[in-house]
Order: sequence, then structure tokens, then C-alpha cells
Amino acid sequence: MPVDTPHRSEEDMELGLFVQNYVPATRWRGVPDAEHRVIEQDIEVAVTADRYGWKYLWASEHHFLEEYSHLSANDVFLAFVAARTSRIHLGSGIFNPLPQVNHPAKVAETVAYLDQISGGRAEFGTGRGAGSHEILGFLDHAEITETSTTKEIWEDVIGEFAKMFTHDVYPGYRGKYWSLPERHILPKPYGGSHPPMWYAAGNPSSYEMAARKGLGVLGFSVSAIAELEPVLAAYKGAIGQAEPVGAFVNDNVLVTIPMFVAEDAAEARRKALRGGLGYLNSLVFRYHDTFPRPAGVPQWPALLPDPDADGLEESIRSGRIICGDPDEALEQIRRWESAGVDQLCYASPPTTHEDSLDTIRLVGEYVIPKIDGAAEHRTAAFRRTAA
Repeated sequence: MPVDTPHRSEEDMELGLFVQNYVPATRWRGVPDAEHRVIEQDIEVAVTADRYGWKYLWASEHHFLEEYSHLSANDVFLAFVAARTSRIHLGSGIFNPLPQVNHPAKVAETVAYLDQISGGRAEFGTGRGAGSHEILGFLDHAEITETSTTKEIWEDVIGEFAKMFTHDVYPGYRGKYWSLPERHILPKPYGGSHPPMWYAAGNPSSYEMAARKGLGVLGFSVSAIAELEPVLAAYKGAIGQAEPVGAFVNDNVLVTIPMFVAEDAAEARRKALRGGLGYLNSLVFRYHDTFPRPAGVPQWPALLPDPDADGLEESIRSGRIICGDPDEALEQIRRWESAGVDQLCYASPPTTHEDSLDTIRLVGEYVIPKIDGAAEHRTAAFRRTAA
């Protein structure tokens, strides 16, 4: 049946940011405490974003992905950040709920505990892992050799979380890939209902599937405005007829892109050109082998080139990157808003730490007040109506 969602004004696209403990050899080779410094820097990024009005922080869960992401314990990271922040919502981007990686009951407990200690600021994103190198490492003992099997495993899990969150006594479950007898799943989430649920979409077909289940989409497969139209149409066309796996529908599409914002437009472009985007994108395709692979992407260890000045301007025009002074950034972000995105997420790793902090501050001071006039988080409104 159709699902009513809170009214969305034209001026309330929200801003978030995404961290993954990125430790590229190009920047950190030979630095003995590189991991420690990156972890501390990402914590400072989160605290700074909270101070400047960004609404969401997303932390990845990855395993075995050298250089690309050393954030293997995002529950610990998010709990630490919860104690240092007051308003920003804290999202798992993702918690991997496959039983071979994390037992679903433990995932439910972790989400609820994060929600309790943060005062209801948890956002629950799930997915199936980054690709064969990561996920098949956990499935090796089961002699599973195809990443496509993870879809069936995820389906076996995802419908149980709302019951674990909301039932006084979870009635138990016996599925193909996991089981649990009747148990109390504790603690319960903070303040009624449960954290909003999301799905990490690495392929366009995943958007409509997520909508049918009433899940928000963490859109990692869209990198340009032109790529958004078909997946957004599929998602928004299906979300109104959702049969939610949670207690409410989370009507949300998020897109992640790099941002380089400086007081001076030319300086922002210089930062982007030296930001190491080619190396980061090479690592993306090294590990995310389930993502669509554009023609011309070389096999690792061959690298994609960094953009030149003309390539950077084309990326700005297509929306693949936000780059410029605050006025330019506002204009570019408004294009994503006009295209219908609910949340635009700053994927922060490529640049230096100082450049990241500058971008967060400038967007917070000059862009967010003109883009997002809503005091309440969009997901909090959905959750409130279901409590």
C-alpha cells in the first residue's frame, strides 16, 4: 500500500560526509604511525563537521583493503565520535550483517547501543561488502566462491532486524544461512522505534530493490548528475509502494562525491589537481570489483591518471566533483539538489587533512545555511512518525 512520508521542501537537501581511514602509500609511505594519525584525523573531521552543521557522518566497514580503507571497526570509531559530538547523526556505511562476518544479533545489539549512547543519532546502513577480496575472505570456510551469493545471504538477514529492535522477546529465526533461538536482544534502541535503515548500492539495480524494502540508499555507484536520473526515477517510483523491512520507510537517496572548497576558486582547483584522485579511483576499482567498470579503467597496479585542468573542469560541469570558492560550491551543490538528491555526502579521503577541514568549515559557514533550512534531520522525522 502507498506509504506517506513527511513533507520535503525544496530547500532541505542535507549534507553529510563519509570517512574510511584512507591510508594511501602515496602520502603515508615510511610514516611509522600513519594509521594512528589517519584515525585521529578522521575523528577531527567528524567533530569539525558537527561544529559546522553537517547533519550526517558515515563510517565504512572494510576488511583487508590495504591503503583504501583501514576502518575495520566502525562501531568503535562511531562510539568514540558520539562522545565528542552533539548533533551530527552517526551512520554505519556499512555494518556488514552477513552472519559469516558479523552475527545479526550482535549487529542489532551494536546498532541499539550506539543509538543509546548517542541519544538517538544512529543511522543503520547495511550492505554485502566491498568485493571479492573482502567478502570471500569471510566466506572461504563455507566454500562460497561467488560474490553473488551474498545477495541471498543478505536477504536471509535483513528482515529480522526490526523484530530484534522492537520486540520485547525476539521470537527466533531459522534460515538457510543463520539461526537464533528465542532471546531478549538488548539493549533496545533509544526513544522508541529504531534507527533509520539504509542499503549500500554498488549497482544501479540495487536502488529499486532498496526502495521496495523501504530502505534509504547509500549511493556509491552514482558519480555524475546524468547518472542519477534513471536510478532516482526507479527508486522514487518504487518507494511509494514499499513493503518496509523496518518499522517505517526511509525515503532517502544519498550520493557521495569529492569536494574541494577554498576561499579562492583557483586555490580550490589547485587542491583538486594535487589531491590524488587518480590513485583513489584506482584503489576503488582494485577492490570494488562488483561495481560497474567503465571502459579504459586499467587493471591494478596500473593507475588511472590524475585529472588535468581541462578534465577537472569537465568533472565540475558534470557534477562529479564540487570544486571552487563557496559561491561556486553553492551553485554546484544546488544542481544536485535540483536533480532530486536527498543527501549529498562529501567523500573526504583524497585530499590533505588541512584541505578537508577547510572544505568542511567553508561549506558549513556559507553553503549549508542556504541549502538546508530544516532543523530536524530528515531521517529523524521519519522515525518520529513511527515511534
